[in-house]
Amino acid sequence: MKIINWGIIATGHIASRFAREFPSVKNARLYAVGSRKLSRARSFALKYNIPKYYGSYQSLVNDIDIDAVYVATPHNLHRDNTISALKAGKSVLCEKPFAINALEALDMVTLARKKNLFLMEAMWARFNPALVKLQQILGKRLIGEVLHLRADFGFFAKYNPVHRLFNPYLGGGALLDVGVYPLSLASMIFGNPINIKSAAAFGKTGVDEQNSILLEYQKNKIAQLSSAIILDTDREAHIAGTKGSIKLDASWHRSLKVTVMIRDKNDIIYEFDEKHNGLHHEVLHMMNCIRSGKKESTIMSLDESLSIMKTMDTIRAQWNLTYPMEK
Repeated sequence: MKIINWGIIATGHIASRFAREFPSVKNARLYAVGSRKLSRARSFALKYNIPKYYGSYQSLVNDIDIDAVYVATPHNLHRDNTISALKAGKSVLCEKPFAINALEALDMVTLARKKNLFLMEAMWARFNPALVKLQQILGKRLIGEVLHLRADFGFFAKYNPVHRLFNPYLGGGALLDVGVYPLSLASMIFGNPINIKSAAAFGKTGVDEQNSILLEYQKNKIAQLSSAIILDTDREAHIAGTKGSIKLDASWHRSLKVTVMIRDKNDIIYEFDEKHNGLHHEVLHMMNCIRSGKKESTIMSLDESLSIMKTMDTIRAQWNLTYPMEK
């Protein structure tokens, strides 16, 4: 089996998590890392035993020995980094959110399809065993017809106006950083909403620091979602159907426990170990797709990523939140 050589664009927190998980991925090699500073790339490469390093993102994607690129830059760079990698003929795994807005995401998807290259949003939660099991449970209709979802994702971050979480020039705010997780879960369960209502509280830099979202779907189905970067929330997910309910323990996006509560029956509990996280599983999935000739994921499709971006565009429009690069 051909070894797939990977390159990482950026050296921040999520790039480090990716690199730490990589040794457990079979038939793949973390081959190169690129940063805007050569010294940073060198330090990252030495830390994670990566053979090559580059002092620019473009130099990395130009390396002919790299097969796939992981884009781990701040939100505002996702489109440009993805497009440069696609133009260089690389398959791309792009961190969530897929882009700043749906128009950017469409540029990425259009080019990937034109060049017949694999592209996927790195919504790693979708590949965690608990969420895979959830999809199986829902497919068997164990709790009947699903009518309601309640999910949140909030954490406390110390205020820093130049940090990517609070900086509008980097696409900061709760919605794009962590709100995309419950939105993706709702999309997985219900599809596209037919009605969207939302509210947000804004901080000194003008980005949303917490928000609440209500989504309505066909057949009277509803999702209640929230996210925050200034406070800790329960980070649980509850799915209710006509015959029972399902609970994903905190933190639901990487939960180790799924409880199925069927009316008048004993609870069914599924527990998982923490041997590998979703980053590991999404890389394996992507490589399986590439080896089988697929250009898109069946778990996290490009059309679904576009749909989620459109939903976030609608939500931000309700708040009159526009990022500097969009003006």
